[in-house]
This record gives sequence, C-alpha cells and structure tokens, in this order.
Amino acid sequence: MNVSPSRPAAGAATVTVLLWASAFVSIRSAGAAYAPGALALGRLLAGALTLGLLCLIRREGLPPRAAWRGIALSGLLWFGFYMVVLNWGEQRVDAGTAALVVNVGPLLIALLGARLLGDPMPPRLLAGMAVSFAGAVTVGLSMSGDGGSSVLGVVLCLLAAMAYAAGVVAQKPALGSATALQVTTFGCLVGAIGCLPFAGQLIHDAAHAPLSATLNMVYLGVFPTALAFTTWAYALARTTASRMGATTYAVPALVVLMSWLLLGEVPGALTLGGGLLCLAGVAVSRSRPRRPVPVPGPRTAPGSPHTTPDRLPAAES
Repeated sequence: MNVSPSRPAAGAATVTVLLWASAFVSIRSAGAAYAPGALALGRLLAGALTLGLLCLIRREGLPPRAAWRGIALSGLLWFGFYMVVLNWGEQRVDAGTAALVVNVGPLLIALLGARLLGDPMPPRLLAGMAVSFAGAVTVGLSMSGDGGSSVLGVVLCLLAAMAYAAGVVAQKPALGSATALQVTTFGCLVGAIGCLPFAGQLIHDAAHAPLSATLNMVYLGVFPTALAFTTWAYALARTTASRMGATTYAVPALVVLMSWLLLGEVPGALTLGGGLLCLAGVAVSRSRPRRPVPVPGPRTAPGSPHTTPDRLPAAES
C-alpha cells in the first residue's frame, strides 16, 4: 500500500506541536532557577550535542554553501534570540498572555511567506488561521490574571513572535538544498554560539539550581529542541511555511491540557472552549478541498465518428 507523502509530514508536525507544548511546562520549572540567557544556552548546548551525535551516526556532512545563509539567519533569530526573549518575557507575564502574544507568529509567517516565498494563501488556510487566532485570544484572556502582565513582558513576547516568524521564513529556502537534520543541527549550533555571552551565568546557575530544574533544561534541549525542531524542518520541507505556522496554533490548547494534567491547574470553561477553537482552526487550515466529481459530457449520436459506445454491438447473425 502506497503512503501519501503528506502523511509523514503531518505526523512530524504533530510530534513538533506536542513537544513544543510540553516545553512550556518545563520552562516554568527550569526558569525558576535559571536566568533567561543561561536557560537558552543550556538548552541549545544540550540540543547541539544530541544533534551532533545523530549527524555522526547518520554520517551527515556539512550543509551545502547555498543553505548557510538560511541556517545562519534561522539560528540567530529563532534558536538564539527567540529563546532568550521568550524565557525573559515569561518571567514578566502570565502564561495566557505569553501564549496570546507569541501566537501572532503564525500570522506573521503567513504574511512573510506570501511576500518573500510566494506561498499561496488559500481560503481554507485563512479561515483556519482566523478560527485558531480567535481560540488563542480566548485562551489568553481566560488565563490572564489581573495585573499580571507588564508592558516589557508583552513587548518581549512580541519580539519572540517576530523572531520566530522571521526564522521560519529564513529556514524554508535552506531546506531546498540541505537535509532537515543538517539545517536543525547547524542552526542550533549557531544559536548556541550566539548565546555564549551567557556562559558565566549558566555556570553560576547550574551550581545552585536544584536537580529537577537542570533535568528540565536538558529535556528542553533533547526533545523540544533537537527532536522537535528536526521534525519541524522535515515537515516544513514538504509543505508551505504558512501551513506549518498555522499548525502551531494547537500549542496553546495542548499547554492548557498539560498544565491541567501535570501541574493541577484546572482550566475553566472559557479556556477549554478556546482550546477547542485552536484545534478546529488547525484542522480547517490543514484540510484540502474535495476534488470535484467529473461530470460526463453529452453523448453524441450513434454512428458519429466521436461516439464511444457503452458496450460492443452484438455480432450479426
């Protein structure tokens, strides 16, 4: 049985969304003991080490020269800058506000993808993004505490969303000449190099952090970074940046569910409704229109040179 090429890509996108949602729970734990830059550097170092071992096992060489521009830009913007400012922003705003602001990212991806990459903007994608964004707004408003947000925190989360969108659009062309593992590995390495000024803070925090926080930092590097960014790149190479960005609207809904199961934070009815809207929008944006059923043309008269008989004539006796 032949498997549609879109099925592995959809499976890879699902893995990415699940692991990125779990990252919010781990960041909450590790962020209490690690400064934003130190947490980003520790996460990227763990991710780069894991990806480097995978490259050695699979005997992946250096990416071709044509891919380096996209790898460098995505590494600096998405792996480096995004992780630092998101960690910093989440220390100043509640989870709902952070999820709301960061989910501006898929809209920016769609606009940048259409402008710079020529991505199509089909009606189903636009409709799904509108539904998901409404769900993200609902989740954000339902989870926002009174006075729990700061202007600086909102600005930081907005900067994270912009870096996320720009990094995705920069990464897409690189996947045309390099493998998903190469793009992810060297993007993660570039991000780690960009975060090296936080090395002293990382050493200081690691010496005083509880074991659970350090384990959460390592988890962030191995799974939501090394594995999830690779499955993301695999799926991105097989679809448009706009469609992949719309997929991440499911993250806030999953964060609510994981917080409920792992942290004992029981969501309200409005939060659950917003989560369902997020998932519904993703389903709409990734759906494909049904192929129209071909309508048979008018039949020509018998004896016409263009006649296609329904059955062979009976043999003459």
